Amino acid sequence: MAHSPLSTPPKTNSPSQQHLHRGLRTRHLSMIAIGGAIGTGLFLASGAAINQAGPGGALTAYILSGLMVFFLMTSLGEMATFMPVTGSFSTYASKFVDPALGFSLGWNYWYNWAITIALEISAGAIIMKYWLPDVPSILWSGGFLVLLFLLNIISVKGYGESEYWFAFIKVATIIIFLVVGVLIIIGVMGSDHVGFDNFTTGDAPFAGGFMSFLGVFMIAGFAFQGTELVGITAGESEDPKKSLPKAVKQVFWRILLFYVFAIVIISFLIPYNDPKLLQSDIENISVSPFTLVFQKAGFAFAASVMNAVILTSVLSAGNSGMYAATRMLWVMAKEGKAPKFLTKVNSRGIPVNALLATTLIGMAAFLTSLFGDGKVYMWLINASGLSGFIAWLGIAISHYRFRKAFIAQGRDLSELPYRAKWFPFGPIFAFVLCMVAVLGQNYSAFLGESIDWNGVMVSYIGLPLFLLLLVGYKIVKKTKVVSLKDCNFDQDE
Repeated sequence: MAHSPLSTPPKTNSPSQQHLHRGLRTRHLSMIAIGGAIGTGLFLASGAAINQAGPGGALTAYILSGLMVFFLMTSLGEMATFMPVTGSFSTYASKFVDPALGFSLGWNYWYNWAITIALEISAGAIIMKYWLPDVPSILWSGGFLVLLFLLNIISVKGYGESEYWFAFIKVATIIIFLVVGVLIIIGVMGSDHVGFDNFTTGDAPFAGGFMSFLGVFMIAGFAFQGTELVGITAGESEDPKKSLPKAVKQVFWRILLFYVFAIVIISFLIPYNDPKLLQSDIENISVSPFTLVFQKAGFAFAASVMNAVILTSVLSAGNSGMYAATRMLWVMAKEGKAPKFLTKVNSRGIPVNALLATTLIGMAAFLTSLFGDGKVYMWLINASGLSGFIAWLGIAISHYRFRKAFIAQGRDLSELPYRAKWFPFGPIFAFVLCMVAVLGQNYSAFLGESIDWNGVMVSYIGLPLFLLLLVGYKIVKKTKVVSLKDCNFDQDE
């Protein structure tokens, strides 16, 4: 049953009419999208990226990945402003491509974020050991899971507000980092004179050649994952026709500028072949490139500060994961692609059963890390590795079909509140780059004298799982590709 996208639906729990509440404001959406892509990929993995491909290679890879994200975001923005539904690309794929694709994309995305919750609460426990090494990790992980559940059960505005401040901390840290970095480079702070030496040392700026560049391109792709969250929030935005275009425009430029400038600063101040850059991971915050730069400026507590910032990043990712997985599961249930009891919405507009189910799966996935040397846990994490790229492929395909169907049905493009530029180049370009990222996940497994089949299975397990869902649903439900003339532009939510 369609309603105005600007109206607030009645609070009801009747089985026939259960709605989410439109409680997310423009500032929430902008920060959710920005915060979704700024996390450990920038604070930690950027160091390894520079080490692997050199400063020039890392910059090129992040810029190219950023362009891919730009076109994906404009594609999602065009569909989401015209049809602001919580199901986002899962719903769009069902309407404009094939219900089987929508089914597989929805379950793929839910599974990805449910597993990510387990990953983030595990990472949070590791970070806390920096300050309190004697407290059992399971206490921290359990506490963080409860916190994420509470932030999501209160109200959608509670989620939006918490995510706003999580993202604000990350953005403020990057801005301070950029300012401090520039001051060090021009000689105002720190004791070292910095020229262009680190950019031209040895094989820099393009160390490692094309294959290293390809590896960093995929690191960058993982780092940007989460930007598509703004599409999920469309169904709960107060004014999606105004807030979504604004969020889409801001996200690309801000994220690209943050990443590009941060990599430039790191490359100027730390040689790409500094072994510390390769040691930067969640268990060793002291060698995060951000920490190293702050230490050059003479900040004595740089490691502790960055530890706190990275903790907020991890909690932010878990918080977003809980939100996105819950909403996707609720939509799937509404569309008859998941059990009916998951459609229940409480008086505050929270899909409570979907939230409980997601929390339980996240907890179960985490518990697998405690048994059998964590092998099952690692398989779960690896299986979710491709999910973000698969979701992006779904966005590109759906938008291409959306626009083609729009024209085929004689509709005028002026009806679109926001129009993606450079169609059809945008979705095709994004699709090709996403496909490169999917197929190249573990290209090195094919380069040796013999194929590393174990490496192939570990890296690509998510792909056959997705195809199994797609083909299985298509066979059982006998679905067909929706013809352009039959694509449904009505908002059902």
